[in-house]
Amino acid sequence: MRIRPLEKTDLSYIYDQENSRKIMALWFEEAYTSFDELQTLYDKHVLDQTERRFVVEEDSQFIGVVELMEIDSLHRNTEIQIIINSNYQGHGYAQEAMKAGLDYAFNVLNMHKVYLYVDVDNSPAIHIYKKIGFIEEGRLRKHFFAEGHYHDSLIMGIFKEEYSK
Repeated sequence: MRIRPLEKTDLSYIYDQENSRKIMALWFEEAYTSFDELQTLYDKHVLDQTERRFVVEEDSQFIGVVELMEIDSLHRNTEIQIIINSNYQGHGYAQEAMKAGLDYAFNVLNMHKVYLYVDVDNSPAIHIYKKIGFIEEGRLRKHFFAEGHYHDSLIMGIFKEEYSK
């Protein structure tokens, strides 16, 4: 498994993910993006230095996406997000991809802290994040709206020195 920068040729895979209500609900985002809109967003964000998007792949097969968002070079922190295609879940790709994203954040971007938001009911993801070393920092009550109702979210974080252990 490896990560590589998201390319315009990957947009068809992203289109499939972004048009799944179930997948986008995990990111607390609205589903159903047109392909034209997706291309426009790609063009708009490709040079944005506050974001990095990576494709997770195995043997040139698209597995998912890891994103570093809200990269703050002054305070040296960033949010990490991940989606693994449902066909590849349960095979350890999420943990490997998160570690690759963290390696990039800490060792290339020199971040001090990486944080994430996760639905309190997403126990498989929480388990993976804790296994990697993320610590629960708080609970945001009814913070995100998805699938017709509000969800509580955990905010979890990890510092470079905690990850390096």
